[in-house]
Amino acid sequence: MLDFSIEPEFQAKLDWAAAFVREEVEPLDLLFPHGGDPYDTGNEKARAILGPLREQVRAQGLWACHLGPELGGPGYGQVKLAHLNEILGRSYWAPTVFGTAAPDTGNAEILAMFGTQEQKDRYLEPLLNGDIVSTFSMTEPQAGADPKEFACRAWRDGDEWVIDGEKWFSSNARFASFLIVMAVTDPDAPPHARMSMFVVPSETPGIEIKRNVGTMDERDSLDEGIHAYIRYHQVRVPLDAMLGGPGEGFKVAQARLGGGRVHHAMRTVGKCTRAFDMMCERAMSRRTQGTLLAEKQAVQQFIADSWIELQQFRLLVLNTAWIIDTQPHGAARTQIAMCKVAMARVLHDVIQRALHLHGSLGTTGELPLAQWWMSVPNLALADGPTEVHRTTVAKQLLKNYRPAEGLFPSEHIPPKLDAVRKRYAHIINDDGLSGRVNA
Repeated sequence: MLDFSIEPEFQAKLDWAAAFVREEVEPLDLLFPHGGDPYDTGNEKARAILGPLREQVRAQGLWACHLGPELGGPGYGQVKLAHLNEILGRSYWAPTVFGTAAPDTGNAEILAMFGTQEQKDRYLEPLLNGDIVSTFSMTEPQAGADPKEFACRAWRDGDEWVIDGEKWFSSNARFASFLIVMAVTDPDAPPHARMSMFVVPSETPGIEIKRNVGTMDERDSLDEGIHAYIRYHQVRVPLDAMLGGPGEGFKVAQARLGGGRVHHAMRTVGKCTRAFDMMCERAMSRRTQGTLLAEKQAVQQFIADSWIELQQFRLLVLNTAWIIDTQPHGAARTQIAMCKVAMARVLHDVIQRALHLHGSLGTTGELPLAQWWMSVPNLALADGPTEVHRTTVAKQLLKNYRPAEGLFPSEHIPPKLDAVRKRYAHIINDDGLSGRVNA
Protein backbone atom coordinates (compact mmCIF):
# COMPACT_ATOMS: atom_id res chain seq x y z
CA MET A 1 0.00 0.00 0.00
CA LEU A 2 1.43 3.37 -1.01
CA ASP A 3 1.90 5.63 1.99
CA PHE A 4 3.54 9.04 1.83
CA SER A 5 2.12 10.24 5.15
CA ILE A 6 4.24 11.96 7.78
CA GLU A 7 3.65 11.59 11.50
CA PRO A 8 3.01 14.81 13.49
CA GLU A 9 6.43 14.74 15.18
CA PHE A 10 8.31 14.82 11.88
CA GLN A 11 5.86 17.31 10.39
CA ALA A 12 6.83 19.65 13.22
CA LYS A 13 10.48 19.29 12.16
CA LEU A 14 9.52 20.03 8.56
CA ASP A 15 7.64 23.13 9.67
CA TRP A 16 10.74 24.26 11.58
CA ALA A 17 12.96 23.56 8.56
CA ALA A 18 10.67 25.53 6.23
CA ALA A 19 10.82 28.61 8.44
CA PHE A 20 14.55 28.17 9.09
CA VAL A 21 15.44 27.90 5.40
CA ARG A 22 13.29 30.87 4.48
CA GLU A 23 14.50 33.15 7.29
CA GLU A 24 18.08 32.03 7.94
CA VAL A 25 19.43 30.08 4.97
CA GLU A 26 18.07 31.89 1.91
CA PRO A 27 19.89 35.07 3.03
CA LEU A 28 23.17 33.17 2.60
CA ASP A 29 22.33 32.85 -1.11
CA LEU A 30 22.41 36.65 -1.26
CA LEU A 31 25.55 37.19 0.83
CA PHE A 32 27.60 34.46 -0.86
CA PRO A 33 25.99 33.89 -4.27
CA HIS A 34 28.78 32.23 -6.27
CA GLY A 35 28.69 28.54 -7.12
CA GLY A 36 31.79 27.67 -5.12
CA ASP A 37 30.91 29.61 -1.97
CA PRO A 38 29.23 26.75 -0.05
CA TYR A 39 32.25 24.50 -0.72
CA ASP A 40 35.02 26.98 0.05
CA THR A 41 36.11 25.90 3.52
CA GLY A 42 38.69 28.71 3.52
CA ASN A 43 36.06 31.47 3.42
CA GLU A 44 36.16 32.49 7.07
CA LYS A 45 33.24 34.93 6.89
CA ALA A 46 30.92 32.39 5.30
CA ARG A 47 32.03 29.68 7.75
CA ALA A 48 31.44 32.00 10.71
CA ILE A 49 27.80 32.29 9.68
CA LEU A 50 27.50 28.65 8.59
CA GLY A 51 28.72 27.08 11.84
CA PRO A 52 25.93 28.31 14.14
CA LEU A 53 23.29 27.49 11.52
CA ARG A 54 24.57 23.92 11.33
CA GLU A 55 24.40 23.64 15.11
CA GLN A 56 20.71 24.56 15.00
CA VAL A 57 20.14 21.86 12.37
CA ARG A 58 21.95 19.29 14.52
CA ALA A 59 19.88 20.30 17.53
CA GLN A 60 16.75 19.50 15.56
CA GLY A 61 18.08 16.07 14.57
CA LEU A 62 18.05 17.05 10.88
CA TRP A 63 21.77 16.86 10.10
CA ALA A 64 22.77 14.50 7.26
CA CYS A 65 19.31 12.96 7.03
CA HIS A 66 20.35 10.82 4.04
CA LEU A 67 22.55 8.70 6.33
CA GLY A 68 21.67 5.84 8.62
CA PRO A 69 22.39 5.93 12.36
CA GLU A 70 25.61 3.93 11.84
CA LEU A 71 27.03 6.94 9.97
CA GLY A 72 25.71 9.62 12.27
CA GLY A 73 22.41 10.33 10.50
CA PRO A 74 18.87 9.79 11.76
CA GLY A 75 18.00 7.09 9.19
CA TYR A 76 14.67 8.66 8.29
CA GLY A 77 14.32 6.94 4.93
CA GLN A 78 13.71 8.37 1.46
CA VAL A 79 10.06 9.41 1.83
CA LYS A 80 10.88 11.63 4.78
CA LEU A 81 13.99 12.82 3.00
CA ALA A 82 11.85 13.74 -0.02
CA HIS A 83 9.67 15.99 2.13
CA LEU A 84 12.75 17.61 3.69
CA ASN A 85 14.59 18.01 0.38
CA GLU A 86 11.60 19.84 -1.09
CA ILE A 87 12.30 22.50 1.51
CA LEU A 88 16.07 22.47 0.97
CA GLY A 89 15.58 22.87 -2.78
CA ARG A 90 14.50 26.46 -2.21
CA SER A 91 18.09 27.52 -1.39
CA TYR A 92 21.48 26.84 -2.96
CA TRP A 93 23.14 26.92 0.47
CA ALA A 94 20.58 24.72 2.24
CA PRO A 95 22.16 21.32 1.43
CA THR A 96 25.46 22.58 2.88
CA VAL A 97 23.72 23.86 5.99
CA PHE A 98 21.89 20.52 6.45
CA GLY A 99 24.83 18.26 5.57
CA THR A 100 23.35 16.88 2.36
CA ALA A 101 25.43 18.65 -0.31
CA ALA A 102 26.51 16.79 -3.43
CA PRO A 103 28.94 15.33 -4.36
CA ASP A 104 29.95 14.86 -0.74
CA THR A 105 26.87 12.81 0.11
CA GLY A 106 27.59 10.20 -2.53
CA ASN A 107 31.32 10.19 -1.81
CA ALA A 108 30.61 9.59 1.87
CA GLU A 109 28.46 6.60 0.98
CA ILE A 110 31.25 5.18 -1.18
CA LEU A 111 33.79 5.56 1.62
CA ALA A 112 31.39 4.02 4.10
CA MET A 113 30.79 1.00 1.85
CA PHE A 114 34.26 0.47 0.36
CA GLY A 115 36.84 2.50 2.29
CA THR A 116 39.47 1.19 4.66
CA GLN A 117 39.32 2.14 8.33
CA GLU A 118 42.23 4.53 7.81
CA GLN A 119 40.39 6.22 4.92
CA LYS A 120 37.24 6.50 7.00
CA ASP A 121 39.15 8.05 9.89
CA ARG A 122 40.98 10.47 7.61
CA TYR A 123 38.16 11.47 5.28
CA LEU A 124 34.75 10.07 6.14
CA GLU A 125 34.36 11.53 9.62
CA PRO A 126 35.37 15.10 8.66
CA LEU A 127 33.28 14.80 5.48
CA LEU A 128 30.21 13.80 7.49
CA ASN A 129 30.90 16.62 9.93
CA GLY A 130 31.04 19.12 7.07
CA ASP A 131 34.64 20.10 7.84
CA ILE A 132 35.96 19.19 4.37
CA VAL A 133 34.61 18.78 0.85
CA SER A 134 35.42 16.24 -1.86
CA THR A 135 35.33 15.61 -5.61
CA PHE A 136 33.96 12.82 -7.79
CA SER A 137 36.31 12.72 -10.78
CA MET A 138 34.70 10.52 -13.43
CA THR A 139 33.78 12.25 -16.71
CA GLU A 140 36.41 12.88 -19.40
CA PRO A 141 36.79 15.54 -22.10
CA GLN A 142 36.56 13.10 -25.02
CA ALA A 143 33.91 10.85 -23.47
CA GLY A 144 31.59 12.86 -21.27
CA ALA A 145 29.84 10.41 -18.95
CA ASP A 146 30.17 7.35 -21.22
CA PRO A 147 32.43 4.92 -19.32
CA LYS A 148 32.92 2.81 -22.44
CA GLU A 149 34.98 5.68 -23.91
CA PHE A 150 37.12 6.48 -20.86
CA ALA A 151 40.86 6.69 -21.48
CA CYS A 152 42.28 7.67 -18.07
CA ARG A 153 44.36 4.64 -17.06
CA ALA A 154 45.63 3.12 -13.83
CA TRP A 155 48.14 0.31 -13.54
CA ARG A 156 49.88 -1.46 -10.73
CA ASP A 157 53.56 -0.74 -10.14
CA GLY A 158 54.87 -2.70 -7.16
CA ASP A 159 52.90 -1.68 -4.07
CA GLU A 160 51.31 1.33 -5.76
CA TRP A 161 48.70 2.23 -8.37
CA VAL A 162 49.69 4.77 -11.00
CA ILE A 163 46.92 6.97 -12.47
CA ASP A 164 47.47 8.81 -15.73
CA GLY A 165 45.00 10.71 -17.89
CA GLU A 166 42.54 13.59 -17.95
CA LYS A 167 39.21 14.23 -16.26
CA TRP A 168 36.62 16.85 -17.11
CA PHE A 169 34.08 18.71 -14.96
CA SER A 170 35.33 17.40 -11.62
CA SER A 171 33.17 19.55 -9.35
CA ASN A 172 34.75 21.41 -6.41
CA ALA A 173 38.24 20.01 -7.00
CA ARG A 174 39.74 23.40 -6.14
CA PHE A 175 38.33 23.08 -2.61
CA ALA A 176 38.54 19.31 -2.13
CA SER A 177 40.59 17.42 0.42
CA PHE A 178 40.38 14.27 -1.68
CA LEU A 179 39.16 13.06 -5.06
CA ILE A 180 37.45 9.82 -5.97
CA VAL A 181 38.82 8.92 -9.41
CA MET A 182 37.55 6.35 -11.89
CA ALA A 183 40.24 4.91 -14.17
CA VAL A 184 40.59 2.03 -16.64
CA THR A 185 42.55 -0.83 -15.07
CA ASP A 186 41.72 -3.59 -17.57
CA PRO A 187 41.18 -2.22 -21.09
CA ASP A 188 40.52 -5.70 -22.50
CA ALA A 189 37.66 -6.50 -20.11
CA PRO A 190 33.97 -6.02 -21.00
CA PRO A 191 33.00 -2.32 -20.94
CA HIS A 192 31.48 -2.27 -17.45
CA ALA A 193 34.36 -4.29 -15.95
CA ARG A 194 37.24 -2.20 -17.32
CA MET A 195 37.34 0.43 -14.60
CA SER A 196 38.25 0.74 -10.95
CA MET A 197 37.73 3.48 -8.39
CA PHE A 198 40.43 5.16 -6.27
CA VAL A 199 40.53 7.63 -3.40
CA VAL A 200 43.28 10.18 -4.06
CA PRO A 201 44.38 12.85 -1.54
CA SER A 202 44.32 16.25 -3.20
CA GLU A 203 47.92 17.00 -2.20
CA THR A 204 49.24 13.94 -4.07
CA PRO A 205 52.03 14.93 -6.50
CA GLY A 206 51.04 14.90 -10.15
CA ILE A 207 47.51 16.35 -9.87
CA GLU A 208 47.22 19.37 -12.15
CA ILE A 209 44.07 21.47 -12.38
CA LYS A 210 44.43 22.76 -15.93
CA ARG A 211 41.60 25.20 -15.37
CA ASN A 212 38.40 25.66 -13.40
CA VAL A 213 35.68 25.86 -16.02
CA GLY A 214 32.88 28.36 -15.55
CA THR A 215 29.31 27.48 -16.46
CA MET A 216 26.65 29.91 -17.72
CA ASP A 217 26.32 31.79 -14.44
CA GLU A 218 30.06 31.79 -13.63
CA ARG A 219 32.60 34.22 -15.07
CA ASP A 220 35.93 32.84 -16.24
CA SER A 221 37.38 36.35 -16.09
CA LEU A 222 36.84 36.35 -12.31
CA ASP A 223 37.88 32.72 -11.86
CA GLU A 224 34.46 31.73 -10.52
CA GLY A 225 34.40 28.28 -12.12
CA ILE A 226 34.23 25.25 -9.82
CA HIS A 227 34.25 22.40 -12.36
CA ALA A 228 37.86 21.37 -12.86
CA TYR A 229 39.62 20.15 -15.99
CA ILE A 230 42.27 17.89 -14.41
CA ARG A 231 45.38 16.18 -15.70
CA TYR A 232 46.66 13.26 -13.61
CA HIS A 233 50.40 12.96 -14.34
CA GLN A 234 51.26 9.41 -13.24
CA VAL A 235 49.74 10.03 -9.83
CA ARG A 236 50.82 7.34 -7.36
CA VAL A 237 48.58 5.99 -4.59
CA PRO A 238 48.93 2.90 -2.36
CA LEU A 239 47.24 -0.38 -3.24
CA ASP A 240 44.53 0.10 -0.62
CA ALA A 241 43.46 3.34 -2.36
CA MET A 242 41.22 1.22 -4.58
CA LEU A 243 37.56 1.39 -3.54
CA GLY A 244 35.92 -1.94 -4.19
CA GLY A 245 37.67 -4.61 -6.22
CA PRO A 246 39.49 -4.39 -9.54
CA GLY A 247 37.02 -3.77 -12.35
CA GLU A 248 34.22 -2.73 -9.96
CA GLY A 249 34.44 1.00 -10.67
CA PHE A 250 31.14 1.08 -12.57
CA LYS A 251 29.42 -0.82 -9.76
CA VAL A 252 30.80 1.59 -7.17
CA ALA A 253 29.72 4.58 -9.27
CA GLN A 254 26.17 3.29 -9.60
CA ALA A 255 26.00 2.82 -5.83
CA ARG A 256 26.25 6.61 -5.45
CA LEU A 257 24.65 7.99 -8.61
CA GLY A 258 21.17 6.53 -8.09
CA GLY A 259 20.70 8.27 -4.77
CA GLY A 260 22.14 11.48 -6.12
CA ARG A 261 19.67 11.55 -9.01
CA VAL A 262 16.59 11.14 -6.88
CA HIS A 263 17.86 13.69 -4.36
CA HIS A 264 18.32 16.20 -7.20
CA ALA A 265 14.71 15.50 -8.14
CA MET A 266 13.51 16.04 -4.58
CA ARG A 267 15.22 19.41 -4.37
CA THR A 268 13.92 20.37 -7.81
CA VAL A 269 10.38 20.07 -6.46
CA GLY A 270 11.27 22.76 -3.94
CA LYS A 271 12.91 25.07 -6.46
CA CYS A 272 9.95 24.76 -8.84
CA THR A 273 7.51 25.40 -5.99
CA ARG A 274 9.35 28.62 -5.14
CA ALA A 275 9.27 29.68 -8.81
CA PHE A 276 5.56 28.82 -8.94
CA ASP A 277 4.88 30.97 -5.87
CA MET A 278 6.69 33.84 -7.58
CA MET A 279 4.60 33.31 -10.71
CA CYS A 280 1.32 33.48 -8.82
CA GLU A 281 2.36 36.51 -6.80
CA ARG A 282 3.31 38.29 -10.01
CA ALA A 283 0.00 37.39 -11.62
CA MET A 284 -1.86 38.91 -8.67
CA SER A 285 0.32 42.05 -8.56
CA ARG A 286 0.93 43.19 -12.13
CA ARG A 287 -1.64 44.98 -14.29
CA THR A 288 -1.56 45.35 -18.06
CA GLN A 289 -4.16 46.44 -20.58
CA GLY A 290 -6.51 47.39 -17.77
CA THR A 291 -6.61 44.09 -15.84
CA LEU A 292 -4.42 41.91 -13.64
CA LEU A 293 -2.21 39.30 -15.28
CA ALA A 294 -4.18 36.77 -13.24
CA GLU A 295 -7.25 37.58 -15.33
CA LYS A 296 -5.53 36.77 -18.64
CA GLN A 297 -6.36 33.31 -19.94
CA ALA A 298 -2.81 32.71 -21.16
CA VAL A 299 -1.50 33.42 -17.66
CA GLN A 300 -4.14 31.18 -16.12
CA GLN A 301 -2.98 28.41 -18.45
CA PHE A 302 0.64 29.02 -17.38
CA ILE A 303 -0.38 28.62 -13.76
CA ALA A 304 -2.61 25.58 -14.27
CA ASP A 305 -0.08 23.75 -16.46
CA SER A 306 2.75 24.49 -14.05
CA TRP A 307 0.86 23.22 -11.01
CA ILE A 308 -0.37 20.08 -12.76
CA GLU A 309 3.12 19.23 -14.02
CA LEU A 310 4.70 19.97 -10.66
CA GLN A 311 2.23 17.81 -8.73
CA GLN A 312 2.64 14.94 -11.18
CA PHE A 313 6.40 15.18 -10.79
CA ARG A 314 6.17 15.39 -7.00
CA LEU A 315 4.07 12.22 -6.84
CA LEU A 316 6.58 10.43 -9.10
CA VAL A 317 9.40 11.45 -6.76
CA LEU A 318 7.49 10.35 -3.65
CA ASN A 319 6.58 7.05 -5.29
CA THR A 320 10.24 6.49 -6.15
CA ALA A 321 11.23 7.27 -2.57
CA TRP A 322 8.62 4.82 -1.27
CA ILE A 323 9.95 2.05 -3.53
CA ILE A 324 13.51 2.68 -2.31
CA ASP A 325 12.29 2.48 1.29
CA THR A 326 10.17 -0.65 0.93
CA GLN A 327 11.57 -2.73 -1.94
CA PRO A 328 14.86 -4.60 -2.47
CA HIS A 329 17.93 -2.67 -3.57
CA GLY A 330 17.73 -1.76 -7.25
CA ALA A 331 13.94 -2.06 -7.50
CA ALA A 332 13.61 1.68 -8.12
CA ARG A 333 16.05 1.84 -11.03
CA THR A 334 13.38 2.62 -13.61
CA GLN A 335 11.63 5.12 -11.35
CA ILE A 336 14.90 6.94 -10.62
CA ALA A 337 15.52 7.27 -14.36
CA MET A 338 11.95 8.53 -14.81
CA CYS A 339 12.57 11.18 -12.16
CA LYS A 340 15.73 12.29 -13.96
CA VAL A 341 13.88 12.68 -17.26
CA ALA A 342 10.84 14.44 -15.79
CA MET A 343 13.00 16.71 -13.63
CA ALA A 344 14.67 18.43 -16.58
CA ARG A 345 11.37 19.04 -18.33
CA VAL A 346 9.45 20.35 -15.32
CA LEU A 347 12.30 22.58 -14.18
CA HIS A 348 12.59 24.06 -17.68
CA ASP A 349 8.89 24.70 -18.12
CA VAL A 350 8.05 26.12 -14.69
CA ILE A 351 11.03 28.46 -14.46
CA GLN A 352 10.58 29.63 -18.06
CA ARG A 353 6.95 30.55 -17.38
CA ALA A 354 7.80 32.30 -14.11
CA LEU A 355 10.60 34.26 -15.76
CA HIS A 356 8.37 35.20 -18.69
CA LEU A 357 5.64 36.57 -16.41
CA HIS A 358 8.18 38.82 -14.70
CA GLY A 359 9.14 40.38 -18.03
CA SER A 360 12.46 42.21 -18.20
CA LEU A 361 12.82 42.05 -14.41
CA GLY A 362 12.91 38.26 -14.62
CA THR A 363 15.99 38.36 -16.84
CA THR A 364 18.01 40.46 -14.40
CA GLY A 365 20.07 39.64 -11.34
CA GLU A 366 17.47 41.39 -9.17
CA LEU A 367 15.45 38.17 -9.02
CA PRO A 368 16.75 34.60 -8.65
CA LEU A 369 14.93 33.40 -11.76
CA ALA A 370 17.67 34.23 -14.26
CA GLN A 371 20.27 32.29 -12.29
CA TRP A 372 17.88 29.35 -11.90
CA TRP A 373 17.20 29.45 -15.64
CA MET A 374 20.91 29.16 -16.38
CA SER A 375 21.08 26.05 -14.19
CA VAL A 376 18.43 24.22 -16.24
CA PRO A 377 20.75 22.83 -18.98
CA ASN A 378 23.31 21.74 -16.39
CA LEU A 379 20.76 19.76 -14.39
CA ALA A 380 19.56 18.07 -17.57
CA LEU A 381 23.11 16.76 -18.03
CA ALA A 382 24.21 16.12 -14.43
CA ASP A 383 24.43 12.44 -13.43
CA GLY A 384 23.92 11.40 -17.06
CA PRO A 385 22.15 13.11 -19.98
CA THR A 386 18.36 12.98 -20.05
CA GLU A 387 18.45 10.98 -23.29
CA VAL A 388 20.38 8.17 -21.61
CA HIS A 389 17.75 7.88 -18.90
CA ARG A 390 14.94 7.86 -21.45
CA THR A 391 16.65 4.87 -23.03
CA THR A 392 16.98 3.20 -19.63
CA VAL A 393 13.27 3.66 -18.93
CA ALA A 394 12.29 2.25 -22.32
CA LYS A 395 14.58 -0.76 -22.02
CA GLN A 396 13.31 -1.61 -18.55
CA LEU A 397 9.67 -1.29 -19.59
CA LEU A 398 10.15 -3.37 -22.74
CA LYS A 399 11.43 -6.27 -20.64
CA ASN A 400 7.80 -6.79 -19.57
CA TYR A 401 6.60 -7.38 -23.13
CA ARG A 402 6.89 -10.13 -25.73
CA PRO A 403 6.37 -10.16 -29.52
CA ALA A 404 2.91 -10.92 -30.83
CA GLU A 405 2.54 -14.66 -31.43
CA GLY A 406 1.01 -14.40 -34.89
CA LEU A 407 1.09 -12.22 -37.94
CA PHE A 408 -1.20 -9.58 -36.42
CA PRO A 409 -1.10 -7.73 -33.05
CA SER A 410 -2.65 -9.41 -30.01
CA GLU A 411 -5.38 -6.74 -30.01
CA HIS A 412 -6.36 -7.61 -33.61
CA ILE A 413 -10.16 -7.58 -33.57
CA PRO A 414 -11.18 -10.32 -36.10
CA PRO A 415 -9.78 -13.34 -34.16
CA LYS A 416 -10.95 -11.91 -30.84
CA LEU A 417 -14.44 -11.36 -32.25
CA ASP A 418 -14.48 -14.87 -33.66
CA ALA A 419 -13.49 -16.29 -30.28
CA VAL A 420 -16.13 -14.37 -28.38
CA ARG A 421 -18.81 -15.40 -30.90
CA LYS A 422 -17.91 -19.05 -30.32
CA ARG A 423 -17.93 -18.51 -26.55
CA TYR A 424 -21.47 -17.13 -26.59
CA ALA A 425 -22.82 -18.98 -29.64
CA HIS A 426 -25.54 -20.62 -27.53
CA ILE A 427 -26.92 -17.15 -26.79
CA ILE A 428 -26.31 -15.06 -29.89
CA ASN A 429 -27.60 -17.83 -32.22
CA ASP A 430 -30.82 -18.25 -30.24
CA ASP A 431 -33.56 -16.74 -32.39
CA GLY A 432 -35.75 -16.38 -29.34
CA LEU A 433 -33.55 -13.68 -27.80
CA SER A 434 -33.55 -10.09 -29.04
CA GLY A 435 -30.57 -7.73 -29.23
CA ARG A 436 -28.13 -6.52 -31.87
CA VAL A 437 -24.96 -8.56 -32.39
CA ASN A 438 -21.87 -7.37 -34.29
CA ALA A 439 -22.16 -9.25 -37.58
